[in-house]
Amino acid sequence: MDSVQTVSDMIGVYALNIAIAIVIFFIGKWIAKKIADFAKKLMIKNKNVDDTLANFLDDIIYYVLMVVVILTAVKQLGVDTTSFFAILGAAGLAIGLALKDSLGNLASGVMIIMFRPFNVGDVITAAGVTGKVEEVSIFNSILITGDNQKIIVPNGSILGGSITNINAKPERRVDLVIGISYDDDIKKAKDILNSIVEADERVLKDKGITVAVSELADSSVNFVVRAWVNTPDYWNVKFDLTENIKVTFDNEGITIPYPQQDVHHYNND
Repeated sequence: MDSVQTVSDMIGVYALNIAIAIVIFFIGKWIAKKIADFAKKLMIKNKNVDDTLANFLDDIIYYVLMVVVILTAVKQLGVDTTSFFAILGAAGLAIGLALKDSLGNLASGVMIIMFRPFNVGDVITAAGVTGKVEEVSIFNSILITGDNQKIIVPNGSILGGSITNINAKPERRVDLVIGISYDDDIKKAKDILNSIVEADERVLKDKGITVAVSELADSSVNFVVRAWVNTPDYWNVKFDLTENIKVTFDNEGITIPYPQQDVHHYNND
């Protein structure tokens, strides 16, 4: 009779512990969700924190709290949680080694989102790729090239090298190198180049225009032509100036030379 009573008492204790563990789990889950949501709201209110980073940190906070809740519930059942910590540590080490590259991309993604070397919509050159940033996620970034190709670049590759943010600034400088023949009039060519650049309304005249002889090359006298424009106008201005210079030089009889070699033939006889 005593043994039956003892078994009954043990079942009652286990049942009570199971009930308490269930209550701990569900209440703890609710509290973890509330804390994670509250932290996310605080981060969203801070305009310096990107939405992607806020969502990522929200998930991290929630899952870390859930691990604590689960361990607390398991401990209520009388299970020694020390072994669980050992298992979690070993599993974490194994997962870390297996996902080393992915974790590196994740860390790089967090740094990109936090420090913002570029934003969505910027045109960048990174990891050997040039394109417009369409999306920045935790593990990779999506770039759209000029010919509308979609390229997915790991964040680790982006952060591991130099990043050129092409349109980060509102203004850019157009740089051209124009060569003329040694037989042509340098002053005339310089005046023509100045007039062509000044005639383009997209050129920012207040920033200054540079037309100067930069090099006496093997086959030509080279001018540098430099003019500032608004960043969206950069390529159109560069293409138009190049075409206008060629057409005007042809009309004015100024030669744009190409590499030449003089070959001397001697008759030994």
